Amino acid sequence: MTKDAIVLGAGIVGVSTAIHLQRRGRQVVLVDRKEPGRETSFGNAGLIQREGVVPYGFPQQLGLLLRYALNNRVDAHYHLRALPSQLAFLARYWWNSNTKRHQMISRAYAPLIEHSISEHHDLIEAAHAEDLIRKDGWLELYRSNEKRDAEFAEAERLNREFGISYEALSSAEIATAEPHLRGNFSGALRWRDPWSVLDPHGLISAYRRYFESIGGRVTTGDAVSLGMSGSAWRMVTAEGSIEAEDVVVALGPWADLVTKRFGYAFPLGVKRGYHMHYATEGNAVLNNWMADAESGYLLAPMSRGIRLTTGAEFARRDAPKTPVQLARAEALARAAFPLGERLDPEPWMGARPCTPDMMPIIGKAPRHNGLWFAFGHAHHGLTLGPVTGRVLAELITGEKPLIDISAYSPNRFAP
Repeated sequence: MTKDAIVLGAGIVGVSTAIHLQRRGRQVVLVDRKEPGRETSFGNAGLIQREGVVPYGFPQQLGLLLRYALNNRVDAHYHLRALPSQLAFLARYWWNSNTKRHQMISRAYAPLIEHSISEHHDLIEAAHAEDLIRKDGWLELYRSNEKRDAEFAEAERLNREFGISYEALSSAEIATAEPHLRGNFSGALRWRDPWSVLDPHGLISAYRRYFESIGGRVTTGDAVSLGMSGSAWRMVTAEGSIEAEDVVVALGPWADLVTKRFGYAFPLGVKRGYHMHYATEGNAVLNNWMADAESGYLLAPMSRGIRLTTGAEFARRDAPKTPVQLARAEALARAAFPLGERLDPEPWMGARPCTPDMMPIIGKAPRHNGLWFAFGHAHHGLTLGPVTGRVLAELITGEKPLIDISAYSPNRFAP
């Protein structure tokens, strides 16, 4: 089989890239080892985070670092055995999170986030997936006055510098918005711009069907079979050998399985995360996507039930599940909202691909023609999938990208 392009990885980034290439007249095959959207993209908070212009940084305060070292929190957990292999990544992550560099990174990151809603809107309409989307923002709740006041001030800065829309809520307004919520919350932010997704896997499935409807092909295969055949790229799939002029690596946390084989040593780390769905007790209703900011968990009223998501687990990518954060989060969430029985047979776990400067890797491989990279989106894979797919497809086909993507270039990590 001969195609114009192979896209490796059928998560939100890969599916979106495949769509945009196919739209531009390329014949594209999308390859994954599983059904599209079954890996990292399957389990997330279901938010298209237009407000997320500031990527998640590494804590800088010594006191807070010492509290994290106790390893008993909901928002972060680590495997002691995994730390030696991750120290170099964590040290660079910590350094990039200092105030000055974090602000510079946020300004470089903002153009991607700025187009997150508009690019999803394009694909949502094309895929007839409007029934999976809500457009009423989400709530971030604070327990202490100190945290509330600091976050209200930060929201005002984001509004002033990046045009992020928000509403500050009092305790009484929280009670009106969420009458079944329990606990003492001093205030909340309603981020107005983001959209939420009732079924993230359902959305990716809709995008996949749209891709096929415009002539794209989906198959299974092993990315490590990728190699060069003359000036073309070749790999083995369930449908036989495929050759193409261009290949896009959109494998998320598994990108190194391909990149290392061609001599690229990107400092890619992982933050693992867990989720579980719950019924509700009695007639309780959760009206909003809701993060308990100081406790470190999020509740989302999705199609399957109330999804509880955790923070970050620093562990080896393929280590067995250790859902201790989920157990801690569940206890806190039950105290705040009347969750009922668990609806999933076991906790879901996924791995977020992260770079130490908190920005994705998007662009051409420095030393290979026809090899393109799109991974490292950390907490914002769902948010940034469509805009990443568009700008990379524009670059591949010789168009001027929608935004300047030089800040995300693979060259920043090239030896």
